[in-house]
Parts: sequence; C-alpha cells; structure tokens
Amino acid sequence: MTFDEPPRRPQAESIVPMINVVFLLLIFFLMTAQIAPPEPFEVTPPEAEAEMQATAELVLHLSSKGELAFRNTVGEGAVAAASAEAGNCDECDMPPLTLRADAGVPAVRLAALLPELSAAGFSAIELMTAAP
Repeated sequence: MTFDEPPRRPQAESIVPMINVVFLLLIFFLMTAQIAPPEPFEVTPPEAEAEMQATAELVLHLSSKGELAFRNTVGEGAVAAASAEAGNCDECDMPPLTLRADAGVPAVRLAALLPELSAAGFSAIELMTAAP
C-alpha cells in the first residue's frame, strides 16, 4: 500500500520584525521624551489677557503662603539654587527666570521678592499667568 505525502502547510509569516520595530519605537520615544519633575506645591497662576508665552527653562514657584521652591529646593535656598543653576554658563547671559506665583499670594510678598531676584543676578523675570 502506498501512502501519499501529506500536503505541506504554507509557512506562517514571522512576527519578529514587527516586534523589533515596536521595541525600536519604544526606545526612540523613551530617549527623546523630556520627563518634567513634579511641581513642589499646587499653584494657581493669576489670570491675564496677554498673548505671550513664557519660556520655562528656570521656574521658581511661589505658593499662596509665600513659600518659595525651585526644583527640589524648598524654602529660602530656592533663589540661591536657581541662581547657581543659571550661573553655570560664564560666557552667556543669564536666562530669564519664570516666576510661577499663586494668584492668592499677597502683592507685598511678590514686591519683596523682586529685589532679591535682582540681587541674585536675574535681569529678566517672566510672571506665568493663565488665560481667562
């Protein structure tokens, strides 16, 4: 008795190239993403009708209680930490400092902070506001 060979099944396409592409995209997005550090405390910026966008290289936070924070430094050392980070470049100008102040901060506290920032070497200070 003679048996015929069973018919061969067509070879399935490999999924390995698709997996490689997915991992390459994942690595690309992880390498190019900028992960923003969490804000030190909740700040509700005041409303303004200005159309300018603030550049946010250096952001100094001012809470409604008048507490300062820059990145991981909270308290009186925040201005010094911002100045130290901005002063890393000896030949270039100091970048503008973005002040993210709460809408409920007293104007007296904000006015007292400006000479302190000027003494730290900041010549340009941008106040971050929210659109109405």
